[in-house]
Amino acid sequence: MKIIVLLLTVCLSFAVGAEVKVGAAAPGFSEKDQSGKMRSLKDFKGKWVVLEWYNSGCPYVKKHYGSGNMQKLQKKYADKGVQWVTVATSAKGKQGYIEPSRAVAAMKEAKMNSTALLLDADGTMGKAYGAKTTPHMFVINPEGDVVYAGAIDSNDSANPATIASSENYVVASLDAAMSGKAIKTSSTKPYGCSVKY
Repeated sequence: MKIIVLLLTVCLSFAVGAEVKVGAAAPGFSEKDQSGKMRSLKDFKGKWVVLEWYNSGCPYVKKHYGSGNMQKLQKKYADKGVQWVTVATSAKGKQGYIEPSRAVAAMKEAKMNSTALLLDADGTMGKAYGAKTTPHMFVINPEGDVVYAGAIDSNDSANPATIASSENYVVASLDAAMSGKAIKTSSTKPYGCSVKY
């Protein structure tokens, strides 16, 4: 019985991927965006980068998109030169999967202000980052290191009414780090729907 449990644990760990550690170099990636163009972490060298895991059918994603909160954040930081990259890690046939031919339309429908929407249907990028939920957020500094990983904010409810009273960890991390200050909370437990590998 112990052997079966151990094997199951190993298999589940492999399926989800290694967890990215704050302070470590961000894993490289190479994925097609909404227009079919290959995008890699190297493209954003020397810039601040936010990675946001996305699934249009997830109530927790709807919390932030339906309220306009995510789009507002995307625009606010894009105006400061931050590269905000939305990642759709959903396998074909599973909730949140985006057909490449519909990716541009999907961005418009969601009113995204992202730099790019990456289509990670095979889960390669999600597993490299250990992405567990939608949304799962990562902030990467211009040197290519992860400086924040975890939840978007401090309230794990799917109710958009909680946004205003929540501490937004991504905002706090970006504002502090971009001003040369220490990040108070650099790692949190992500909440949301499970990533659909």
